[in-house]
Amino acid sequence: MIVIFTDLDGTLLDRDTYAWDAAEPAIRILRDRGIAWVMVTSKTRSEVERLRLVMENEHPFVVENGGAILIPTGYFDEVRSIVPQNGNEVIRCGEPYDQLIAVLELASLASQCQVRGFHDMTAAEVAAACHLPVEQAILAKQREYDEPFEIIDPDRAGELEAAITALGMKTVRGGRFRHMSGQHDKGCAVELLTGLFRRCADGPVTTIGLGDGLNDIPLLKAVDVPIVVHSPDVDEIVRRVPAALVADHKGPQGWSDAVLEIVRGRDECS
Repeated sequence: MIVIFTDLDGTLLDRDTYAWDAAEPAIRILRDRGIAWVMVTSKTRSEVERLRLVMENEHPFVVENGGAILIPTGYFDEVRSIVPQNGNEVIRCGEPYDQLIAVLELASLASQCQVRGFHDMTAAEVAAACHLPVEQAILAKQREYDEPFEIIDPDRAGELEAAITALGMKTVRGGRFRHMSGQHDKGCAVELLTGLFRRCADGPVTTIGLGDGLNDIPLLKAVDVPIVVHSPDVDEIVRRVPAALVADHKGPQGWSDAVLEIVRGRDECS
């Protein structure tokens, strides 16, 4: 059994346009063969629910850099709902959003480093910064466990990060923004879900991970076969995940090529 854990922005989705047309051939094969592919992203629950609908994905998903794991009710027989929500069983790993905002503001004051987070921005400003339609930016602002932010005073970035760490939170750099959260990450969520897949499987489970950014490193370390979709961070990711393979192309084309190669390679071995 194969389980695929995939980042979205810059990986399955084009970094600039968010298009995923080039990945459709691989997605079609995953659907036809019943292979689980799990979205693991910094996006919000509202954003991912919309994408899962249009992509016809019916598998578990991870939001806000591991802040929560959402499992369709009944997907794993032995899982009982911790927090029922819109047909999913929700495992919350992150800190409450209000607490994150309070910590970010306190760290900004303590470090004298001015920041601007999503909570400071209107939907129109988020749309402009992320090249999104306003209606999608509204979904991106519906955050629960992770706060994207930009640093206005880059010379004091080190002081800011030290203040955030001292207050018990952490930061990671994503594609467009830094993100502040509690002590969770994509890797913790992938490990938990992998355990559930293995307990429910009839045979061995091989996990594949695809990502393109520094915040995907925990995801890539948590899988059997890590694959880096080409990006500006590829050298640093490979340095920190030496076992990682590198896709030939970026974005959804690189994602599709890598997924198809894995599926066809297993066909040849079977």
